[in-house]
Amino acid sequence: MEDWTTNPMNAVTAGLFLLVIILFIWIAVIGGRLKKLRKQYTAVMGNMGVTNLEDVIMEIKEGLAEQQQETKQLQSQLKEIKTSLPRQKGRIGIIRYNAFAEQGSDLSFSIAIINDEKDGAVFSAIHNRENSYVYAKPLAKGESNYPLTPEERKAILEAK
Repeated sequence: MEDWTTNPMNAVTAGLFLLVIILFIWIAVIGGRLKKLRKQYTAVMGNMGVTNLEDVIMEIKEGLAEQQQETKQLQSQLKEIKTSLPRQKGRIGIIRYNAFAEQGSDLSFSIAIINDEKDGAVFSAIHNRENSYVYAKPLAKGESNYPLTPEERKAILEAK
């Protein structure tokens, strides 16, 4: 019986057999890694139906550019709103009162319509049995060039 140490062909055969076993193990390890990588790829890509990663990256880049443009537009609109909102005359104060203490009820009123800087107008309606009178006075910083009645001042304070 020949020993593998005495016959060189047996040594080559044994070496090749050992090499084949090592290659099978290596292929199994690489196959496992490839399966794990494919699973990760499927998790990231989902069912997009795209096999080219470059196309996916370009699509994401285009979407990001669109989002950035839309964000700039929204920031611009928000800036416009922030500058125009304090000038809007949306603060309203209403005071009802009896202009003539000896008769009637609270049929007279003053309405102040102002913005954050107290610019706007105050309207007063004085009602008696025969007539109603309406007065309008412009306001700048809560004051008017025309004399303000105590009820008009109360309406301005209520609007703040």
